[in-house]
Amino acid sequence: MSQGFFSGYVYVAVFLLAGPAFVAAGLLTARILAPKRVTVAERLTTYESGETPYGQAWARFPVRFYIIGLLFVVFDVEAIFILAWATIFRTLGLLGFAEVLFFIVILGLGLAYAWRKGALTWM
Repeated sequence: MSQGFFSGYVYVAVFLLAGPAFVAAGLLTARILAPKRVTVAERLTTYESGETPYGQAWARFPVRFYIIGLLFVVFDVEAIFILAWATIFRTLGLLGFAEVLFFIVILGLGLAYAWRKGALTWM
């Protein structure tokens, strides 16, 4: 075995050691520099953009809000993927076009399913 074979693993080992060390250093710095006084009454109030809060902060939201948020994130990421595909469209050729067409069909089926289930109606 040559020395060149294992030289790539040195970078992996360095990152595996440096990553947790970096996180630990950040947490330790935050622990040292964080204020120690706790004003309980101030910290237990709800922050509402400088307005005096009224009522409880533990209000229930319909699950539909979260579903619409997740659908937005999914289709937003897919739009970014299609944009990246469009930048290299000419180098991919017909096979690349067929793959992205299949991808768009799958997205359309997912959108039709969400629409049929009523996930896109706001109220």
